Amino acid sequence: MPFFRKKADTALNEFNQEVKASSLSQDAWKRLKKNKMAIFGLTVVLIYIFVSLAAPILPIYPSARQELLHTNLPPSFKPAGTVLLETRESRFARVMQIQGRSEYNDTERAELETIRADIQARPDVHSRVYILGTDILGRDMLARIVYGGQISIGVGLVGTITALFIGMFFGALAGYVGGRIDELIMRFVDVLYGLPYMLVVIILMSIFGRNIILLFIAIALVSWLTFARIVRGQIVSLKNSEFVQAARSVGANVPRIIAIHLIPNTIGVIIVYSTLMLPNFIMSESFLSFLGLGVSAPLASWGSLISDGVGTLELYPWLLVCPAIVMTLFLFAINFLGDGLRDAFDPQSKSRS
Repeated sequence: MPFFRKKADTALNEFNQEVKASSLSQDAWKRLKKNKMAIFGLTVVLIYIFVSLAAPILPIYPSARQELLHTNLPPSFKPAGTVLLETRESRFARVMQIQGRSEYNDTERAELETIRADIQARPDVHSRVYILGTDILGRDMLARIVYGGQISIGVGLVGTITALFIGMFFGALAGYVGGRIDELIMRFVDVLYGLPYMLVVIILMSIFGRNIILLFIAIALVSWLTFARIVRGQIVSLKNSEFVQAARSVGANVPRIIAIHLIPNTIGVIIVYSTLMLPNFIMSESFLSFLGLGVSAPLASWGSLISDGVGTLELYPWLLVCPAIVMTLFLFAINFLGDGLRDAFDPQSKSRS
């Protein structure tokens, strides 16, 4: 049965009643809608993608804008000037308690006066609200996380799409043609499987430097191997089907049979595996950023933000907790969606729904 159907057909059952036929995609969507966790995951993923794409027009501060007086401000819905004064006064109060003083010294009093004067001189700057706090350079963490999502989700999507097309090409070719070509491609895949994937990526990033394009290429370089095996297995199971034999009988060539008849009937498995692979690419980029081999400043990703926040966890926990929560929620959502798609495209689940 073709995966896509332009128009629903009708047929007659054993009671001579007209029955509306549906395609695999329509059946899968009906089952997916019944899975609340999958719908929740789909909603969260779509929200993340929308926010990342719409970041330039959202009412958030530029992610690269620095305000040194606003360094390491905690999350708050109050104006930054108010939070700044409260933070300084709280710090000085702890120092006075430790030293047994009841009044500010000259240095502390001068610093507070300077802050109050700057608040009066620049009310527009100090009226900003940092709901997720600021980092060590006074940059808005909310903006940093939103723009970091562009990098992290972009790495996941580009890596998945690149691995998908490469794996689909070699897997379909090996599965349909078979023989020596199949042996050659699969042995090449086995050799690459023997290489330590993350070590290869680390070596490439170390040799050629921290470049966002190279990061995309390095992560997708050997990630197509599992795609190739999955597509090959599906093609081998379908290439002797009746609809393929019918296509051969009317003179369809090999590229047309693969592209028009075989690949569309493996889309369900490919979509499911793609949603399960996307978190792996994001985690790989985060791991590289944690090692200092990911994106370079002024760009940031969720992984680099988490890496920056680890060293200041005791003093400024929001620098680690905020990007970690955002990233964890996205990974959970994409996994819920992947599990839901796997159940939706499972032919045996039709009898269970």
